Amino acid sequence: MSEENQTLAQRREKAESLAELGVKLYSNNFKPANAVQELLPKADSLEPQEAEPGGAIYSVAGRIIAMRKFGKAAFCTLTDKTGQIQLYIKKDILGDEVFETFKKWDIGDIIGVEGTLFKTKVGELSVQARQITMISKSLRPLPDKWHGLSDVETRYRQRYVDLIVNPDSREIFRKRVEIIRLVRNYLNGLNFMEVETPMMQPIPGGATAKPFQTYHNALNMDLYLRIAPELYLKRLLVGGFERVFEINRNFRNEGLSTRHNPEFTMLEFYQAYATYEDLITLTEEMISSICQQVNGTMKITYQGTEVDLSPPWKTLTMDQALMEVAGIDAETLADSAKIVALAGEKGIKLEEQAGAGKAKTELFELLVEEKLINPTFITSYPTEVSPLARRNELDPTVTDRFELFITGRELANGFSELNDPVDQLGRFEKQIADRGDDDEIYPELDADYIRALEYGMPSAAGEGIGIDRLVMLLTDAPSIRDVILFPHLKPETKKQEKEE
Repeated sequence: MSEENQTLAQRREKAESLAELGVKLYSNNFKPANAVQELLPKADSLEPQEAEPGGAIYSVAGRIIAMRKFGKAAFCTLTDKTGQIQLYIKKDILGDEVFETFKKWDIGDIIGVEGTLFKTKVGELSVQARQITMISKSLRPLPDKWHGLSDVETRYRQRYVDLIVNPDSREIFRKRVEIIRLVRNYLNGLNFMEVETPMMQPIPGGATAKPFQTYHNALNMDLYLRIAPELYLKRLLVGGFERVFEINRNFRNEGLSTRHNPEFTMLEFYQAYATYEDLITLTEEMISSICQQVNGTMKITYQGTEVDLSPPWKTLTMDQALMEVAGIDAETLADSAKIVALAGEKGIKLEEQAGAGKAKTELFELLVEEKLINPTFITSYPTEVSPLARRNELDPTVTDRFELFITGRELANGFSELNDPVDQLGRFEKQIADRGDDDEIYPELDADYIRALEYGMPSAAGEGIGIDRLVMLLTDAPSIRDVILFPHLKPETKKQEKEE
């Protein structure tokens, strides 16, 4: 029998013996009146070895994460969602029978305690237990190093254990909740209305990505988990909702990496009578202010690199970025044949029908993107790769579009919206005709969306921000899996199951 199986067997034997002694292993009648965080400030008014005057009784509940047992006493560390506190368990207070039963309890058990406060001779605030209650018996031991798990995959696969033993993980997800709340507050403050649009769509649109497919029996039709909510949110602009946003899941049937998870959270928002320049200003103000509120500063460190989110942020056109960062000369950028040839020389494989716009975009991703560390807006994306964006009125080969890059990663994508139904139909048709072997471009256009545009959509700008990537940035998390509670992983092998 392995060491782990021996430990599990011992835990189960303890549980059985406790049950035989009449201990309820999974009770449901203890209601803590206090959170640990409420009690900790009371230490300031106490001297070492002093009890709180008046002897008030407090009750707390949480998990035992450390325990030291002696002959007639024990010290435990209990943690709840607000913090941790020491418990002092004494035989002559609890009584012989209860204390002997307590000695069978383990690290990992969830318990309730009622008692008074005092400060030990070394100055640690403690609860001197008057009564103890088993709330949930832990049948599996916590990792030996209770302050964290050493195996990264185990942390992702068994997030419940990671959250128990790793305060850094708990802090990341606490900040994630705060960041999303601040995003909502910011947009609500600008009179945006939060809405919900379909997760299952008959035609996957709003982005170029491979969708997950399912089938609805009653409707006798294929449906797709959405790759983006864009086309539905813009239908709402047509309907008269002039400022809308949604924070919700998107699904893309693509690979996994430190930046990609098949299921991820996006913020998308749309504003009537606005341009992409307005959203650049909004984005800069929103993200920098959220960073200040979450971290107390706009100057942060991401994976050892200093990043300054203080406004104003840099703005470059794609051509300017290719010249300044990649060193491509203006003559090459202006010549379609030369820029396509350069892409080939750099090992970029383009579809036969791809033009200069696609070549520039691929060169940008290869040579520029990862070098954009401090916040940088890249504008004037080629029309060829921007089927939903409004053409620039002075140069129709580019669109009024931007992407935001921080620490070499795209964080946001926004543009002035195309609201001309004839132009939109032509671009959809060209995209499908040029599809080639690209199975990420759905072979059917959304005719209902064109119909909606024909009723008239106001001039508008819209944007998508990757919430997971924003949380990664503001919590210094190296992988998207660190900021998603239950990321997708390959199935466990039998060997892994035995080892764990």
